[in-house]
Amino acid sequence: MNDKLIIALDVDNVAQARELFARLRGHAGMFKIGMQLFTAAGPQFVREIVGAGGRVFLDLKYHDIPNTVAMACREAVRFGVTLFNVHAAGGGEMLRRAAQATAETAEREGLPRPKLIAVTVLTSSDAGVLAEIGIADSPAAQVTRLARLAADCGLDGVVASPHEIADVRAAVPRRDFLIVTPGVRPRDTAHDDQKRVLTPAEAVRAGADYLVVGRAILNAPDPQRAAEEISAEMASAEERDEG
Repeated sequence: MNDKLIIALDVDNVAQARELFARLRGHAGMFKIGMQLFTAAGPQFVREIVGAGGRVFLDLKYHDIPNTVAMACREAVRFGVTLFNVHAAGGGEMLRRAAQATAETAEREGLPRPKLIAVTVLTSSDAGVLAEIGIADSPAAQVTRLARLAADCGLDGVVASPHEIADVRAAVPRRDFLIVTPGVRPRDTAHDDQKRVLTPAEAVRAGADYLVVGRAILNAPDPQRAAEEISAEMASAEERDEG
């Protein structure tokens, strides 16, 4: 098992998600529950996975007015998740309120404080997508700006493409600042709608703390073997870096 591997349970029903969790729990450090599964299964499935000893990355990307996001963060803490996220584009006040609500809820209710991270620029976005919404900067410049904002507002890290890891590390020199990296595809697998992609080994060598992998495992003929191969590739990259 590789603790840095997060397997995305991007499926549309509880039965399939439950089966995947049972088959793959020995191969990943965490499981991502995102908008698709959360909408289909609701909060109870998050509690089920946590209750079974699974570590959960709740990937709902909260982005709303500061009070609404703060109240959502309070509920995320109560789920017992290990990691969850908000959108950095929500701005400084929203991010500060999110961090404050997370810390205060955990302390007041005697609960473990999950790590709170901010989404920067989605890995499906490139310069053309940013231009459509009025952002003239490159993805790297926008990621760096939002990572710095998240750090200044007290968040624990960011979600960023593997291509921007070095930029984030330069912008936020804190050693404990987490970088969670989607857009990871083993060599010779389809990129689907991802545009800024690296292999697992490349992402580890670039300095990612966690890799999120979904379709490359879930759509494989043998998901367990796919997870094992990705974990082995990650471990090999880590060993080369240490050597």
